[in-house]
Amino acid sequence: MTALILALIAGAVVGLALGALGGGGSVLAVPALIYLLGFTPAAATTASLIIVTVTSVTALYAHARAGTVRWKAGAAFAAAGILPAAAAGALTAHVPQAVLTIAFAMTAVLCAVTMLRPAGTARRGSGEVRPGRAAGVGAGLGTLTGLLGVGGGFLAVPALVTVLAFEMEAAVGTSLLVITANSLASLATRRGAAASLDWAVIGPFIAAAILGAWDGKRVAAKVAGPRLQRVFAVVLLAVAASMVADAVT
Repeated sequence: MTALILALIAGAVVGLALGALGGGGSVLAVPALIYLLGFTPAAATTASLIIVTVTSVTALYAHARAGTVRWKAGAAFAAAGILPAAAAGALTAHVPQAVLTIAFAMTAVLCAVTMLRPAGTARRGSGEVRPGRAAGVGAGLGTLTGLLGVGGGFLAVPALVTVLAFEMEAAVGTSLLVITANSLASLATRRGAAASLDWAVIGPFIAAAILGAWDGKRVAAKVAGPRLQRVFAVVLLAVAASMVADAVT
């Protein structure tokens, strides 16, 4: 199977995850870039940030049109994460490849556990911004984005539900705003690395991811969120196990 076809398939899956779940796409993008398309871990995290940024903007537009983005809360989360994302992005070049791989695998496990955990009973619908909690969670998400090239939506969505009492649909839409801001901040420190990437592969990957994100939004409207999360979590656990095995052998 050619690199182009693999890029199109992987991009479609990443877009579906982002559009349907508001996150998790980059947790699949990085291993796909490494194991299917031959990128190094460092190059894969940079490429993932580009893919996730463009796809998240597309998905954000769809959610904004549907009125499911809480701009004030999203801006608070994003503002807290911008500097940590930039600092962690600059640090990535100095981290050994095996360490990045294992850290990413552990993040995938965390993502899966978060998605498998039963939904909490937090109060919903107020959308009240709590600055202290929003800043703490936002800074953590920014660091994760900068270091590992993941958008952090898989953590942003439950955080928006539990900390700010958002309903699920608003949490998904708002998380895309946070992902976009954090990814852009991290990319600002990786301009040199981005210039050396294989754009003949990344371009089709992005195009397929954009189309997948629109389809994901429609899937989310038809399929129960918990069911989507469980399927995605099982896939992530398998990916994480494969990455750890590769890193230690």
